[in-house]
Amino acid sequence: MFVLRNVGKLIFGDGSKESMIEIAQGQLYLVRPRSMKGYSELIFKDGAARIRKTNQEFQYQLVIQRAYEEGEEELLDEEDAESATLAGERDEKTFLLDEELHFRSEIREGGEKVLAWRDLSGDAGDLYEFVCDTSVEEAQVQAFELTAVRCQYERKHRKNHTTATTQDLAQFTFVDEPPIPSASPVQSPSYSPETLSPVHTMPLNARSTADSALKRDVSPLRSRKQRSPSPIDEGPTAAPPVAAHPEPRSILGEESGELHLFDFQSGSFIIQDAAVSATVSEVGNWHYWLQIASKDRDWLGQSIIADINPVFSFEYLSCIFNAYSENGDAYSWLLRFKDEATLTRFQEALMQALWEQLNEIKWNKTKDDDRDYVLEAFQDLAMDDAEDPAEEEEYEEEELEDDAQRKEEYDTDEEDDDIGGVPDDGNVNSQLAVGYKHDRSFVVRGSKIGVFKHTPNNNLEFSTNISKVETPGGKLFNPKKVMLHAEDTNMILQNEGDPNSLYRMDLEYGKIVDEWKVHDDIPVNTFAPESKFAQMTGEQTFLGLSRNALYRIDPRLAGNKLVDSELKQYVSKNDFSAAATTDKGYIAVASNKGDIRMFDRLGINAKTHIPALGEPIIGLDVSADGRWVLATCRTYLLLIDALQKTGKNEGKLGFEKSFGKDSKPQPRRLGLTPSHVAQFQHETGAPLSFTTARFNTGEGISETSIITATGPFIVTWNMKKVLRGSKDPYSIKRYAEEVKADNFKYGSDKNVIVALPNEVNMVAKQSFKKPTRESIMNPAQIRLGGRRSDAGRLGTRESSNYKLGKDDIVESPY
Repeated sequence: MFVLRNVGKLIFGDGSKESMIEIAQGQLYLVRPRSMKGYSELIFKDGAARIRKTNQEFQYQLVIQRAYEEGEEELLDEEDAESATLAGERDEKTFLLDEELHFRSEIREGGEKVLAWRDLSGDAGDLYEFVCDTSVEEAQVQAFELTAVRCQYERKHRKNHTTATTQDLAQFTFVDEPPIPSASPVQSPSYSPETLSPVHTMPLNARSTADSALKRDVSPLRSRKQRSPSPIDEGPTAAPPVAAHPEPRSILGEESGELHLFDFQSGSFIIQDAAVSATVSEVGNWHYWLQIASKDRDWLGQSIIADINPVFSFEYLSCIFNAYSENGDAYSWLLRFKDEATLTRFQEALMQALWEQLNEIKWNKTKDDDRDYVLEAFQDLAMDDAEDPAEEEEYEEEELEDDAQRKEEYDTDEEDDDIGGVPDDGNVNSQLAVGYKHDRSFVVRGSKIGVFKHTPNNNLEFSTNISKVETPGGKLFNPKKVMLHAEDTNMILQNEGDPNSLYRMDLEYGKIVDEWKVHDDIPVNTFAPESKFAQMTGEQTFLGLSRNALYRIDPRLAGNKLVDSELKQYVSKNDFSAAATTDKGYIAVASNKGDIRMFDRLGINAKTHIPALGEPIIGLDVSADGRWVLATCRTYLLLIDALQKTGKNEGKLGFEKSFGKDSKPQPRRLGLTPSHVAQFQHETGAPLSFTTARFNTGEGISETSIITATGPFIVTWNMKKVLRGSKDPYSIKRYAEEVKADNFKYGSDKNVIVALPNEVNMVAKQSFKKPTRESIMNPAQIRLGGRRSDAGRLGTRESSNYKLGKDDIVESPY
């Protein structure tokens, strides 16, 4: 652990509060390529780099502060200002962030990350170099340089960087500078006579004293990694070609408004047309179309499907939605209407089309309160003028632990202890089961299961590999679903090829020891624990679901294991898809139709039935106390408050008593903002597809966070922010590969276990970032030299970019 002497606050205020960005660990060198004083001088063996504000507007400092290992040297008495100031000369280097520094960064081929800037008081060519510790991520370096660019712009132009264009900022990237010399090479560089400055021209008898400074090889010098431009860098986002317009059978709604398109480059919605007509029509059996056109041209034609992800704001009289080009590229559009009545009519027409397309049921055949439930669920876009300062403070990043913590790739050979390589078995990691009792995680890969130990310092350590998952008869299979059971000593597995049976693996022996035939005629579609923390106990029974039935499974029964007395079978096709339980054993069951049922016990009718929004529910979780139900759909999550707040059942849960006819719980639809969705899909080329979302969990702790993933992104929601209606209440972490499975470590929301196709790791939640263009983009593309624009800016009315305000449309989510 390192300790920084915080003496700078005596002069400039408390730097820890004023810091804008920080790289927590690295080494500071002064490199003098042409000096007789020596090629390289190590200034700070351990230090931190930060950019901080000064007391003067538009003035910023680059600060490198020395760090001591704890106990290496006693800290200065901070009450002795004179002593502290003198110590500051050797413990802190400060530089005014001015373009004269030619501040820049370099990511070298070997992964070394360097910040460099001119020594303005030294000789020509002298540089300060901050060589980042290997634990520092490339994205952190890129974000640091971006912050420096903004600060230099503000100093030069005496105005906020949000007014800058891409070209304005590009002048501070200094990509045409010579390569940054290696700070501490094995040998210092050599120079040909024509490259030597006059100071190097000396008598022969004097050259011997500086021979080591001249007879060196330039091979250690490496050029800056090339920065590849992205399509985002090619200029303002242009509207794609319009798809052919099908002939309408009937018009559900037609309204006039303004049309805006989200610009990836500026991070804002730019007006395209001040007067368009938006038409929602039926064009075929359960097929609907949105067409937007003006008098002069067609702007947009889009099939109405779940992926359009519409969000309505009555405060700003707007609807934001996604549309897709023929090659699958996503674009985010905004329609602004003149008044609330116009927006209401458009919302009803669009939601009717979306509902009928998803459910193949006519809108007018649903109950009035069910229709209201659907409309209200999509009317949840929070757009505050500014974040609460306390909320912003929550987003400030703490000093990160080793972000990747330890990545472990397990081997396919049980007898081979070398786990460093990627198995070449044609399989990828597919499922994750997190232990409650014994701090283990289990990762399914084909017909193998990797076992990982949770270490005290929140890393994963490979423990063993169960190399063959096979039936008691010796038939190998790939588990479709797994669940830990009986104090984490057993694992229940499902074989997709045998839907009427389950298998018990004894984890001590690492082999399947029992096959349980559930029922001859009723298959097992999915299963869930008897109660929230049943796997912490020796409880033997658990829940099973078929598409049309809910029942208890008791492995102790002779013959079939289904308990007939606790079977609830439906005549209608409910198409059950997921189940979850509370700590008292209350049961929530969801379906592919999108509805949710709440039971206090098996064998009876549901106490509460929550209607469907349209999309199938692919995963379900419930808070331990039963207050919150969390459903996962492909493109959004639903958070439902099961506590009744009015009426005769006030204070009761929907599991215990039915909600009144007019008091169904208001769902909170947790989705990414449409512009984030467009950026996600722009980056990955794939549509949203969330993994099963889960609360953090542990006996005696409250649920404070939600975790899920889509493509290479892990997304976590902060419950406090969700419940108070904060904008963008989620943060993200991007990987280079698709996230296959994810969950919180048991007993905490601070660490997340992640399974990628060929590796497993535990990451600190504090390493997740607020969604911005930089955190969404592939790290390899976040290159200032690629001429990316400033991600945080919002345009002005004069440039037709809209900035959030009480008289305006909507904030840019970046």
